[in-house]
Amino acid sequence: MAAEIAQLLLAVIQGIPGGATNDDLTKALSDMSAASRVEGLNVLLKQGSIEVLKKGEKLIYRAKDPQKKSALPKDADNEEKIVYSIVEEGGNKGIWIRDIRMKSNLNMTQLNKILKNLETKKLIKAVKSVNASKKKVYMLYNMEADRSVTGGAWYQDQDFEVEFVDVLNQQCLRFLQMKREGAEKKRDGPLAFKQMSCCTVKEVHKFISDLGISKVNLDEDDLETILKTVVYDGCAERILQSDGTYVYRAVNLPLPAPGLVQMPCGICPVIKNCSNCGDVTAINCQYMNDWLD
Repeated sequence: MAAEIAQLLLAVIQGIPGGATNDDLTKALSDMSAASRVEGLNVLLKQGSIEVLKKGEKLIYRAKDPQKKSALPKDADNEEKIVYSIVEEGGNKGIWIRDIRMKSNLNMTQLNKILKNLETKKLIKAVKSVNASKKKVYMLYNMEADRSVTGGAWYQDQDFEVEFVDVLNQQCLRFLQMKREGAEKKRDGPLAFKQMSCCTVKEVHKFISDLGISKVNLDEDDLETILKTVVYDGCAERILQSDGTYVYRAVNLPLPAPGLVQMPCGICPVIKNCSNCGDVTAINCQYMNDWLD
């Protein structure tokens, strides 16, 4: 009898994608008593067919994907199931404890206890976000955090790897320059030269991978980020192709400014006071000394 009641309840819950409240179940199954409804819901919870969420003061019963098995043990209480479900919804970007508290409607003492229990059981984990160093986000234990949380390959323990990025920038530029120099030697005309001096992200990725200078696995998106920094430095150009992809090409830097233009006198803030004597003179000028050095 309980199994039949459970199936009736499950059919109603499955028909409401956002989840069914007690009011929805009462309305759909008006002939079913409250005791029978509770008994049927407990059967579904034990089977893992539904999950319980809390919205304000109301409980929401939502059907679970039959192919998706929960890592929660069968003896987990309802509060743990609610918190676990909320963390699960956060996906690989995680969810802050403040949001968990608002969705679960639990007090902080109770919530902290539940989170600690789930962490001890290795069901969830806390991950520090590079966007807010003093805040942690929670996600399922076996889930790999999104790069928006960890910062991707450019961060190590929340610290930006400046030297690593600089090395990659230099090596990417070196490859673009090698490609350009190879095209210049062939002397096949301006159009052929331009085409031959262009590099795809895939080519650059293979070059960096073959060098073996990175201890972490870099994908093509990572290398495209580095190539963009080369473009921003004015050392390369980014060219849109007809298929919507981009290629990169090293460009010749302009000639450095002659020494006379670099003299500090042209932008000196106290040039009007400069003379052969007094406090401001060319002999004692710190700007001039730095330029001569």
